[in-house]
Amino acid sequence: MMRWISLFMVVALVSAIGCKEQVSDEELAAEKAAARADSVSMAEALYDASVFDTLTWDSPIARVDRGALVWNVSCTKCHGDRGGGNGDYAKQLQLKVPSFMVQDWKYDGDLDALRHRVFVGYSGAMPNWGLVGLPYRDIDAVSVYIATHLGPQTVQN
Repeated sequence: MMRWISLFMVVALVSAIGCKEQVSDEELAAEKAAARADSVSMAEALYDASVFDTLTWDSPIARVDRGALVWNVSCTKCHGDRGGGNGDYAKQLQLKVPSFMVQDWKYDGDLDALRHRVFVGYSGAMPNWGLVGLPYRDIDAVSVYIATHLGPQTVQN
């Protein structure tokens, strides 16, 4: 009896594998892009800028220190140590990651827009940090850290 059950399971498995539809690279890329766009939409729907007005910090230094920690743990893989868009993970996957160091960086001086981008992510490759576990407090801290320590104003001439 066990032999018949085993044979049935093998036949079922082979049938399932054989019937699986082949997906082209283009179709797979389109499915991934649609999933990323859906995630951005979900994060957008959850984003509440007013939450940042309720946050309190023991000191500005505590806020920046927390931001540096979040930056080092969550962001440097893609953005690099100084925000140049040259992190090891980004290089390995050949991701196009923007540099914060360029003079016309679109988030320079706009903390609200930076918080929004960190929370919502980007349909290209940036994670939706608000969906994947960074609380508003950490998003605030890392945004302040980026704005004060990594933006174009920090570039040495």
